[in-house]
Parts: sequence; structure tokens; C-alpha cells
Amino acid sequence: MDKLHPGVIDAIKPFLDYYEQVDGVSYRKAIFIFLSNAGGDLITKTALDFWRAGRKREDIQLKDLEPVLSVGVFNNKHSGLWHSGLIDRNLIDYFIPFLPLEYRHVKMCVRAEMRARGSAVDEDIVTKVTEEMTFFPKDEKIYSDKGCKTVQSRLDFH
Repeated sequence: MDKLHPGVIDAIKPFLDYYEQVDGVSYRKAIFIFLSNAGGDLITKTALDFWRAGRKREDIQLKDLEPVLSVGVFNNKHSGLWHSGLIDRNLIDYFIPFLPLEYRHVKMCVRAEMRARGSAVDEDIVTKVTEEMTFFPKDEKIYSDKGCKTVQSRLDFH
């Protein structure tokens, strides 16, 4: 979504709006999934606020993020949903956030990748690969900058 020019997404608005049929076809039971990085900074801020308040990442609920995300992507010129009629007319049912991954989650990714390759899980390698990853904020190093995206390529060197 964030790669789309603002306004382009409104071209599918008739398929999501409250019409019985569009060109003789009912889309009432269709599910549209839009992926976007827009709002990632808002999700990260919320996750950090929870962590700083001594709360777990798993305590974050949809109700903690959904209102912030809806307004955030609507007002973000780079979201693909900037001033979109989809949000303005409440045509998006849910904003499902992808929370940032913690150190322990990255270790889980490394283990899973080792198993997928048919290798025995070596905890020393798991730790080395995870420590090669970058985390933020710089001082606390709580969340992975790239999630698990570079685990496969980093594991190739071990």
C-alpha cells in the first residue's frame, strides 16, 4: 500500500463500498488484504511505550493500536491511504498490526531456519546469528530493525 500513489486505492472503493452488486457481481463476502509499512513508526512507539511501562509486547491489543493506525495512515502522504475514501467512509474493517520482533523472537527464527535446512539446532550459532542483527533503540536494543528478514542470509555464513 505504501508504494501506491495516493488516491489509486480509491479505484477499488466500489468493490468495498456498501453496494449489493458491481457489474452484476456481489463482492459482499470478498476479503481484501492490504499490506503496508505505513504506521510502522506508530506501532513501534506503542510497543516501546508498553515496554517502558513494564508491560509485555503480548499485552498490546488491537484496541491499543487501531485508532492510532487509522488516523496515522489517513494523514500520512506516503501510506497509499492518504485521505482515502476507504478510511473516510469506514470501509476498512480492521487494521492488523505486525508488532516488532524482540531478541527472543529472532532467536526463534534462527532455530526455525536451521530446522528447515535439516540442520541440528546449535544454540551457539543461534546466539551468534542473532547478535549480528541490529536492534533498536540503540541503548536498550529491544526490537529487531529488520525482523527476521536477513536471518537466512546471515545463517549462510555459519
